[in-house]
Amino acid sequence: MAEIEYGGIKVGGSRLLLVLPLLATLGGGAWATFEFYKDYTDMKEIIANIDTQKIESQQKQINQQLTDAIDYSRDIKNGLREDIVRLERIVDKVEDDMNLLEDKTRKYVDDAEVRFDTKRDALLNQYVAQKDILIDKVEQLKKYMDNKLQRALDNPLAK
Repeated sequence: MAEIEYGGIKVGGSRLLLVLPLLATLGGGAWATFEFYKDYTDMKEIIANIDTQKIESQQKQINQQLTDAIDYSRDIKNGLREDIVRLERIVDKVEDDMNLLEDKTRKYVDDAEVRFDTKRDALLNQYVAQKDILIDKVEQLKKYMDNKLQRALDNPLAK
């Protein structure tokens, strides 16, 4: 069997198998610590090189743009509100005008119906009166003709 001697201590066989993982763990821990420290120093350098004035300037610029955008949005919202109110007034006026126009049209139609009914009744009365006159004239003519015919029959030699 192989033995290793270090500082007066001899390690061999199965004990050597116990020491190897321990050495590997210590080596891995040292390497991880070194990497962590290296990352830490890199980050420290990066943080040290950050230009906070530039960041603050950009933040102020972003805040100003945001304020401008909010003001612009507010102006648009107020403008839209005014447009909607104006449109509502226009729609209300058009609605009122349409109701008035409908009322006027209804009155015109009613007046026209009354005039047409009156005119029809007048024409009907005229027709009835003319018919009665014609019937009277026909009756008179019939009587006249009957009389003439009767006289001609009674006295065929008379004129």
